[in-house]
Amino acid sequence: MATFLELHRTGAPLLLPNAWDVGSALAFAAAGFPAVGTTSFGIAASAGQPDGGGSSKTATAALVAQLVRLPVHITADIEDGYSDHPDEVAGFVAELAAHGMAGINIEDSKAGHLVEPAVLASKVEAIKQRTPGVFVNARVDNFWFAEQATVDAVLLRAHAYADAGADGIFVPGLAAAEDIRRITAGIGVPVNVLAHPSLTVAQLGELGVRRVSSGSLPYRAAVDAAVNIATVLRDGGQVPSATSYSEMQSRLEAFGQGPVD
Repeated sequence: MATFLELHRTGAPLLLPNAWDVGSALAFAAAGFPAVGTTSFGIAASAGQPDGGGSSKTATAALVAQLVRLPVHITADIEDGYSDHPDEVAGFVAELAAHGMAGINIEDSKAGHLVEPAVLASKVEAIKQRTPGVFVNARVDNFWFAEQATVDAVLLRAHAYADAGADGIFVPGLAAAEDIRRITAGIGVPVNVLAHPSLTVAQLGELGVRRVSSGSLPYRAAVDAAVNIATVLRDGGQVPSATSYSEMQSRLEAFGQGPVD
């Protein structure tokens, strides 16, 4: 099996689905995806909490400890590392890596606003010193929070994180094709974007993107689907098709017995 880093260097972008629980991760693995990420939004929302603010830390750690038993690479969304102290962040990542986790996402914002680039750069450096084998995907939030939302500002931050040891750069909210092209051309490490409403994965690859994440879209779509099913049943419609109870039960039984092949 290709390493997680190697999956970013194939001919097509790595399509990374983001899971919020064991069941969703099992489904992604069964569908043949070679790597699965977690989504802080989906995990927090499942517990009745808004995204951000560190609410997903405990649940993320517990979920990663379970998911590493799957025969796929696991990468975790750890918000801003759940601490302002680089050594604490590095320690948390080391705990996850000890289970067999392949990578992390870590962002350069807090409470919906950008922090100074040196803050995330110091965390990246500490993580790579402690666990050099973990793929660190440094998230640049300029476009996501519409602060200093220019290509030049993104590149400035991206270079600071790459210099600190980041293996990849994640730019959520990046939408314009020419901006995507300039950013991928201006960074020497793989660039990650969210699934795009008007550009296919193949088209994003042509623009230089090496990884496309689903983010919280599957979780949000699952909630919509649940409401739609209940509405159809309430209104006298036909029961929709879905993966059978027995198949999903079998996946969970196999997962509970040990590492899943």
